[in-house]
Amino acid sequence: MTLPEDPEGPDAITDVGGLRVGHARVAGPGALTGTTVVLAPEGGAVAAVDVRGGGPGTRETDALDPRNLVQRIDAVVLTGGSAYGLDAAAGVMAWLAERHRGVRVGPDPAHVVPVVPAACVFDLGRGGDFAARPDAATGRAAAEAAAASGDRARVATGAVGAGTGAVVGGLRGGVGTASTVLESGVTVGALVVVNAVGSAVDPTTGVPYGHYFEAGRPVVPDASVHEAALRRLAGARGAAAPPPMNTTLAVVATDAALTRAQAQKVAGTAHDGIARAVRPVHLMNDGDTVFALATGARELPEGPGPLALNEILAAGADLVTRAIVRAVLAAPGGLRCPSGDFPSYRELYGPDPGAYSR
Repeated sequence: MTLPEDPEGPDAITDVGGLRVGHARVAGPGALTGTTVVLAPEGGAVAAVDVRGGGPGTRETDALDPRNLVQRIDAVVLTGGSAYGLDAAAGVMAWLAERHRGVRVGPDPAHVVPVVPAACVFDLGRGGDFAARPDAATGRAAAEAAAASGDRARVATGAVGAGTGAVVGGLRGGVGTASTVLESGVTVGALVVVNAVGSAVDPTTGVPYGHYFEAGRPVVPDASVHEAALRRLAGARGAAAPPPMNTTLAVVATDAALTRAQAQKVAGTAHDGIARAVRPVHLMNDGDTVFALATGARELPEGPGPLALNEILAAGADLVTRAIVRAVLAAPGGLRCPSGDFPSYRELYGPDPGAYSR
């Protein structure tokens, strides 16, 4: 894969022209949760979804089935707060409706029904207040932040938005993103929220699993540093606290013109990227969900029929892996809360010198 054409670009999902990302956090001393919105360009984007977790929390995902009516959507919501947090989508829906964006259902331009698919992670009570969770106001704030961000804006990562209270395998998790420009000129980007009981780090080496799939050999932490990290992790989480639910959410986007069926294939293949970077995944208490967006600004390259999609499929999975590692590395400090002590990767191993720095 190559880096985006603009070396000063965000190396984020916002490298896909027209896409914008906004985060909002629930306020309050007992709140460690929030919402992230991926806003499509005017006119919307072709969308699809693939849910692999056995215990997902989602909204409006059936509308994205290629057999059903809706052709394009204007926003995707990723949120904390478990199923309660899906209320954030109502705020995004209202924000879109005020701008006459949605499925036209009547003669007046205001007669629209925005379709806002959403998925959630479980972070209830992580800040101490079980009732602190995203609502419609949180979703609206995230949508407004996305709209105000500008084209090709950098995307805040780590403990922000839906990743505010995220943890992964005993470490602090969060939001990560990455992008690439393919040889064909097509741009592909990914954004993830990692909040998993599965580990993102190889317990035998301390190397993030995703590093093994990059070109070159990963940088292996010193053995003494890794041993100290294992000791810290062994005693970190509160003994009485339940393990965090195992959920990774992702949005994979491209500027290629895809059919809804092709977009669904992109969403499905992108799950391979989760499986490379987090272990285990796709279990009965998982909520692992991937959305795909295609803006249609660029035609698929000429190629052997449907095989022209292959480079986008491969890139989507690779970028999800890279974005997951970035989410883990972006956490600046540990999360100490009533449910336990979750140090950050950097806190245990120091700044990462590996393949994911630009």
